[in-house]
Amino acid sequence: MHSVPLRSSKPHTNVHLRNCLVGALLIALAGCAEPLPRLSPPVPAQWQHAAASTQAKPTDLHGWWHAFTDPELDALVDRALASNLDVAEAVERLRAVRALHDRAGARYLPSLRFGTNDVVDPSANASYFFVGFDANWELGLFGRGEGTRREARGALDASVADLRSAQVSLVAEVVREWIELRTAQQQEQLLSRISQARREAWQMLGVRQRLHLVAPGAVDQAQAAYAQSQAALAAPRQAINASTQRLAVLLGKNQPDPAWLQPGPPPELGAWQLEDTPADLVRTRPEIARAEAAVLQAAGEQALAHADMFPKLGLGGSIDWATDIDNNKPHSDTPNGIVSLGPEISIPLFDWGIRLAAKHARDHELKASVIAYRQAVLQGVAEVESALGSLQQQEQREQQDTLAWHALARVDHSTQARQRLQLAGPLDRSESQIAADQAAIELADARAGHSLAYVALFKALGGAPLPTADQLGTPPTATSDSDGEAHH
Repeated sequence: MHSVPLRSSKPHTNVHLRNCLVGALLIALAGCAEPLPRLSPPVPAQWQHAAASTQAKPTDLHGWWHAFTDPELDALVDRALASNLDVAEAVERLRAVRALHDRAGARYLPSLRFGTNDVVDPSANASYFFVGFDANWELGLFGRGEGTRREARGALDASVADLRSAQVSLVAEVVREWIELRTAQQQEQLLSRISQARREAWQMLGVRQRLHLVAPGAVDQAQAAYAQSQAALAAPRQAINASTQRLAVLLGKNQPDPAWLQPGPPPELGAWQLEDTPADLVRTRPEIARAEAAVLQAAGEQALAHADMFPKLGLGGSIDWATDIDNNKPHSDTPNGIVSLGPEISIPLFDWGIRLAAKHARDHELKASVIAYRQAVLQGVAEVESALGSLQQQEQREQQDTLAWHALARVDHSTQARQRLQLAGPLDRSESQIAADQAAIELADARAGHSLAYVALFKALGGAPLPTADQLGTPPTATSDSDGEAHH
């Protein structure tokens, strides 16, 4: 029996096909991923506190520690960046995430699978061995592809931010420990001089007691002062040991470098100037970049939850060959090869509102991530402002302690001159020297506080060398933000 096609079947087929394509396009457009939320960082127009201690060239955010002009410190930072284990761990985690990011869109490309199977005929008259290829191509419509891309990019940006955070913390910690080490060594030397002076004063008073020139109580007080000066040496020595051990850990070493135990002058902060504005904090502070990446990840998860409300569309095909391995029939009536090709569609119908609840949950998660981003910006601004305020206070403290030290040093020189003229005794000279050395200890502590406040400022700003192309896993000409989305 033969069928005769209608004469108008072809035009109607074209019309129906066009309508179907237009309808599918409209559905796909209606189900696209929602636009990314606009992030309006709540940053002030300018810093409240003065952003510079002296008029100088703008300080490089990626090499701010060079303001100390300490070659040993510069070399120490370079060694730490090359050998620190936290940075190495962050690099490997970034490479792991980048490996997945580079193939994130592959799930929406055609895939091919080879497989075998054995099937028994329900009548138990035959057994078949199947060999074939299955092809599948999920189209990623309704925002699925965009959601996957956002998730992958957010994870990558978060890993880059984690690497930057590790480098920022490392540089700040190395500089801080070096300052504290050199300051503790200087204070140990000054306390040793004070202890020696206390010991000499005790001995001189002992001689005077034997000559009945002073009361025994004065000798006891001198002995107590000497014992207290000896006890005071424990604090800087403990600080020296702790700083060297922490430096060893920061450099990935199992023991400190013996050269660190050789006393040296503390690094002194030279001229510097900060020209960065609060708005620059958004692109330099790792914590803010991490929060921004979390927004992108949440937007990706929201897009995927939104896409789950719509059908999954794709194309599929297979080529299978079958052979009868246990045929009890005299003749096989089953073809050896089967080819199939056609569209695949999965339409969600009813699930007690689970998908809708997931969509609402992702909406709230996205809003929460935007709020967390704004909070991260506020915390960054507050930390920088606090560091700037502390820097001003520490600078004033150093100035006043410098004046006090100069005044007591002049008193000591005057007492020394009077002693040469036999107008003052050795005890007077000892007390003036001790007072000058104690002022020097206070000044060393004030200078260290000023330097540490400078370190805290640039840590809050996110100051550190940029990750290298090898660490980022990108070509040398690329940057970490080259393929990112700007959604501020």
